[in-house]
Amino acid sequence: MTRKRKPEATSRARGSESRGDRNIAWIESHLRIPEGAHVGRPLILREWQRAIIRGIYDRDVSLRRAVISFGRKNGKTSLSACLLLLHLAGPEARANAQLVSAAQSRDQAAVIFALAAKMVRQSPDLLPYVQIRDTAKQLYCDELGTLYRALSAEASTAYGLSPAFIVHDELGQVRGPRSELYEALETATAAQAEPLSIVISTQAPNDDDLLSVLIDDAQAGHDPRVRLWLYTAPDDADPFSEKTIREANPAFGDFQSRDEVMAMANDARRMPSREAQYRNLVLNQRVETVAPFIVRTVWEANGSAPAVLGPNATLYAGLDLSSTSDLTALVVLGWHEGFLHVWPTFWLPGEGLAERARQDRAPYDLWSRQGFLQTTPGHSIEYAFVASWLAKSCETQPVRKIAFDAWGFKHFSPWLVRAGWTDDMIADRFVQFGQGYKEMTPALRVLEELLLAGKLRHGNHPVLKMCAANAIVKTDEQNNRKLDKKRSHGRIDGLVALAMAASLAAADIEEPYAEGEAILGPMRTTAAMPW
Repeated sequence: MTRKRKPEATSRARGSESRGDRNIAWIESHLRIPEGAHVGRPLILREWQRAIIRGIYDRDVSLRRAVISFGRKNGKTSLSACLLLLHLAGPEARANAQLVSAAQSRDQAAVIFALAAKMVRQSPDLLPYVQIRDTAKQLYCDELGTLYRALSAEASTAYGLSPAFIVHDELGQVRGPRSELYEALETATAAQAEPLSIVISTQAPNDDDLLSVLIDDAQAGHDPRVRLWLYTAPDDADPFSEKTIREANPAFGDFQSRDEVMAMANDARRMPSREAQYRNLVLNQRVETVAPFIVRTVWEANGSAPAVLGPNATLYAGLDLSSTSDLTALVVLGWHEGFLHVWPTFWLPGEGLAERARQDRAPYDLWSRQGFLQTTPGHSIEYAFVASWLAKSCETQPVRKIAFDAWGFKHFSPWLVRAGWTDDMIADRFVQFGQGYKEMTPALRVLEELLLAGKLRHGNHPVLKMCAANAIVKTDEQNNRKLDKKRSHGRIDGLVALAMAASLAAADIEEPYAEGEAILGPMRTTAAMPW
């Protein structure tokens, strides 16, 4: 491509070359690898990618929609960017055409734009012709008048467009059979002679989700203008074998790291709570990803009694404050001889305890009599009672740091002051800990690693065990995780407090426990100080 020749005139059909082969030749002639170890080198498509491109463009009937689905990390974004640039400045470009990529979040919408922009910057052929508008997330070819923009479901800019080419990115994240953004864009193509939509995503978890509906319709063959490429592992195959993994991952062992994927498979084999997510994201199976954070066998493997540590031990804690009548949890941790010892304390209102036990289907009244559950006077949690208990306990066994959720703490801290703590003591001791993806993702990773390594000593405390069994993890599109109280089956406050405390303890891993007095003994109940 030279400055004297328009980009769309390059790589036109040569002799008997098909439309698909012409497009493949244009990509490999003008595009470069945008990032990674081989950045700047010519982009060479794999044969399975070429087969998809030929399947899209070499047809007697023009394709209206291509549905492409495979596991994560198989070059979905790169393939999408290549197709976008074909229609922006390549042989598929039409004068003054509008091109769109659509995603469910702003961050996801920016991914394809960012990669396409890198490809333009790496290409000496395209860079003179394509303007990169980073702030607006747009690419514009001035000579052809073609404009590409990235849209998200969080924006209201889809209406009024008339796109000739659309990429629906990660449509599997849409829950239910409808998406306002998808429908707005698909109905906006009526003015185009031959619009083309590319749906490219890992599978959705449920049969009634939008992507599942599109895949099932394509498999049924109702519309000859729709074609499906579905890479998925058979449901009855060994989910952890390399052969099965290859079924859903055409790039396995190539630019998708074999070692990384097999490590994910081994994690899912050892940790059944990860299997559903592994099946969905790696094997590209239609599997609901909601699963318990920790399975019973792994939890019980960490059930040895905690040590009773001496006064020089370094302790950390997590405090999950409840609303007026829910479970409040304090979990204290201490390192000793390479293990993290766990002492939980729980509070519920004393009035109506039996009724609450029936509602939650948990034997709170029995646990209270056994000393595993503290009760506060009245029908609601008395923060004064909890603050007094915590202040007295820390007089003889100071806790270095206490993680807390900001919710409710402004009402709790005045009671700490009344119990004898100064504002400076509170500021020095308490650490605010968010419950969103940012802080809970590393906290859950730390806790999971400790559990898998058998490094916890929680003594099978029954209330904490209940919280662990109930806990459900929610995952976002970047695979970040947090505990989801709404989707969990019951109270999970104890596991929230444990995760927060474990994160604090892991931050001081270079000095995990004091070399002071430590006496091994049976776990004490929560009727007295548990550490």
